[in-house]
Amino acid sequence: MQNSKIIKSTGTTTTTTTEPAHTTTMSTEEPACAAADPEADTADNDSEEEEDEEYAKKVKLVQENPAFYTDAAAYWNNVPATVNGMLGGFAHINAPDICGSEIFLQSIFKMKNAPGHGRAVDCGAGIGRITKHLLQKHFGKVDLVEQCQSFLDRAKESLKSSPKVGEYLCQGLQHFAPEPGTYDVVWSQWVLGHLTDEDLENFFRRMARGLKPNGVVVVKENVTSSGIVELDEQDSSVTRPESLLLEIIDKAALRVIKNTKQNNLPKGLYEVKMLCLRPK
Repeated sequence: MQNSKIIKSTGTTTTTTTEPAHTTTMSTEEPACAAADPEADTADNDSEEEEDEEYAKKVKLVQENPAFYTDAAAYWNNVPATVNGMLGGFAHINAPDICGSEIFLQSIFKMKNAPGHGRAVDCGAGIGRITKHLLQKHFGKVDLVEQCQSFLDRAKESLKSSPKVGEYLCQGLQHFAPEPGTYDVVWSQWVLGHLTDEDLENFFRRMARGLKPNGVVVVKENVTSSGIVELDEQDSSVTRPESLLLEIIDKAALRVIKNTKQNNLPKGLYEVKMLCLRPK
């Protein structure tokens, strides 16, 4: 379900080691494990590969189950319609996030054959955080697509005095299909992990058709450092490695014209990448 602006922790652990006490006794015996056992190393590697394969199968089965979407909807229906709720308890990263997005968007407008400032869409808009603090400053109209009705209701209240807001569309991104040639910029942030790989590819294809001449799709998403897809069973979403995200983008006949890392986020969170895409 497309309705969140969530930051997730990498879940890394720290291991501490203690140095052995120094002694003055010298030993003439060979230390234990003086030489590595190549067979043991191979067995360990095989075990890790098997675990990764089993985990990948689990993720695939979860995504193929219709509950992948319904469980996500149920989760977000119980999240407070606040900035802290949208950011998974990390409200303090709102300012650096918006700042990084502002810089990235400005760089897009400076490109040759830059997109226009006519109309944008905020995909997975939540309570309208990005529309309010970023998109409405740069576009004549901004549409909001959000599946959770309570979030859209909060967005309407927050943006009621803005003449820049166009439509409020209560639907999931797996169903969102704009008319051809509608948008200068399609903005999707911290939401695409709620789509299956197949639905994500189809989403990109539909967004490409929905672009005006020189239009772009902007993706801002967490990426894993493990090289594998990581499943969050609490909110029913996945975090993809950058390599898989780029592979899906390529399959959708889009090309990456900008790829930038979001800076100034707290340690311990996933790396966040900002991508600017255009049809091939």
